[in-house]
Amino acid sequence: MKHLASLLLPLGALLALAPFTPAAAALVGGAALALTLGNPAASLTRRWTHRLLPLAVIGLGADMNLRAVAKAGLHGLGYTALSLLLVLALGLWLARTLKVDSETGLLISVGTAICGGSAIAAVAPVIRARDHGISVALATVFLLNAAALVIFPPLGHAAGLGQDAFGLWSALAIHDTSSVVGAGLAYGPRALEVATTVKLARALWIVPLTFGIGWVMARREPASADAPPVKKPWFIAGFLAMAALVTFVPALQAPGHLVAAAARRVLVLTLFLIGAGLSREALRSVGLRPFLQGLVLWLIVGSLGLGAVKLGWLTVG
Repeated sequence: MKHLASLLLPLGALLALAPFTPAAAALVGGAALALTLGNPAASLTRRWTHRLLPLAVIGLGADMNLRAVAKAGLHGLGYTALSLLLVLALGLWLARTLKVDSETGLLISVGTAICGGSAIAAVAPVIRARDHGISVALATVFLLNAAALVIFPPLGHAAGLGQDAFGLWSALAIHDTSSVVGAGLAYGPRALEVATTVKLARALWIVPLTFGIGWVMARREPASADAPPVKKPWFIAGFLAMAALVTFVPALQAPGHLVAAAARRVLVLTLFLIGAGLSREALRSVGLRPFLQGLVLWLIVGSLGLGAVKLGWLTVG
């Protein structure tokens, strides 16, 4: 079994780079391999996942227009701030109702409100979260991300969403940047552009949210000298820098398309590695109550977001 998995893991990675492999198939294939045969190189795939995802997002900036990114961020400033506050409040209420411990409940709420694993990784050191709480929150978000990547594109078609509307909805309702970009990639080029710009503009809120939570925590309990540093979403700056280059230097637009095309394949490979990182232990660690909190919160956010986009209350600009 282990020998077979050692052969299939690199083969699956190569297939993920092939232009005919869809994003959802890569994610599901990686998860199927991990859950049936096991991942013989779990630490290696986890390490490369963290390296490749930021690089893929930066590369996607080579096919974006910085003016569109800025417009998406400014246009959604008001409803983004309001939606973050509402999701956090609802998530914490659900955690109390379902008797989920406050630490895990906050991490799941933050991950749903902004950008999944990145937000959880940023906030966890600030609240000095225990490893188990972090694992449960990440596993919950991972499962819902995997489901979203598979079901959102057909749901979007069934709801009659255009590419702009689908890109906006997926950016609002899917947790991680990887799955948002993957869903947009599956829906169409314009959906990919909208989903990426809106999601990254939304991800910028990690910074003020993390500082805000840190301020509240500091008032309750001063941070120790050996407290771990807050992880910064540096890939957002890289994405913006790449978009600025191709926006203001027209000669770079043609090679920028090639860079973005390569980045899309790297993203699909990353999704395969994310799937391969799933384990039976992670599934068992989630527990019913935290998963219910994440699921109910996600369903509410997704349903309200779909309704708002469908009714035209939320638009790209």
